[in-house]
Amino acid sequence: MAESFDGVDRRGLMFVLSSPSGAGKTTLSRLLIERMGGLKMSVSATTRSMRPGEVDGRDYFFVDKAKFEEMAKQGELLEWATVFDNRYGTPRRPVEEALAAGQDVLFDIDWQGTQQLREKARADVVSVFILPPSAVDLEKRLHSRAQDSDEIIRGRMSRASHEMSHWAEYDYIVINYDVDEAFAEVQSILKAERLKRERRVGLTGFVRKLQQQLEQ
Repeated sequence: MAESFDGVDRRGLMFVLSSPSGAGKTTLSRLLIERMGGLKMSVSATTRSMRPGEVDGRDYFFVDKAKFEEMAKQGELLEWATVFDNRYGTPRRPVEEALAAGQDVLFDIDWQGTQQLREKARADVVSVFILPPSAVDLEKRLHSRAQDSDEIIRGRMSRASHEMSHWAEYDYIVINYDVDEAFAEVQSILKAERLKRERRVGLTGFVRKLQQQLEQ
């Protein structure tokens, strides 16, 4: 088990960020990794094509459909889903090793993947859903990324309503009016969840030591 900032051993947690495409979860994930120690990004396997600037093994593990199906069949994935005709899934081993070492793992996945994680490890999962302030703002953000065609953007906007219908399944909801404010809220959630008594497996020993010192 890794030690927290206050010297008490704790169990790692799975910190999930979900949102409609363009609502800000990728930006918030990047900020969390940059500014929060003890947090590791879960790298998903995917069958989609690599985009400019992406690196295999850093952004995703890029695999073909046959390899992906084999990984799912062999139980090598914690969760998987199909999004826009491409498949995404979380390799099991790196996550389990990180949690066992007391390290937190950050997930940038959709509601389907979150449901599967919760079914397998509810006590270790903390889920946050990021909402855009308005439909107009969401569409503007999708166009500003300049990554997708108008047809794909229309598809993402159409899908956003369905994705947002699952908001009530999440532990926390953050409305992304401003990225700095949204980051501060997400950061506060992670800090609080790290302090939960049931995750701090070293507390029993810590308290016993305190009691012994007081009784001397």
